Amino acid sequence: MSKSSGSYSTSDLSRKSGDIIAEALRHPVTITQRNKPRLVILNIEDYQRLMMQSDRRAAGTIETMPDELFTEFENAVDGYAGEDEADH
Repeated sequence: MSKSSGSYSTSDLSRKSGDIIAEALRHPVTITQRNKPRLVILNIEDYQRLMMQSDRRAAGTIETMPDELFTEFENAVDGYAGEDEADH
């Protein structure tokens, strides 16, 4: 969010909706309730960009896996293998 983003109270929504929308088309606008930030209004391009960024997934290999995670993975596999053997 840019430093120039505006901030309005929830009561401003009905009184200044046109101004708020016009400003939100340029940059994110914060809506406060009881002096606490509660909502952000932003244009669709910014929203879509945020959604695309939040869907980035990382892929790795066993070789690049952190040791703690590899140990958890090994224990889980061993646990499942043990359960499978106990069922037969």
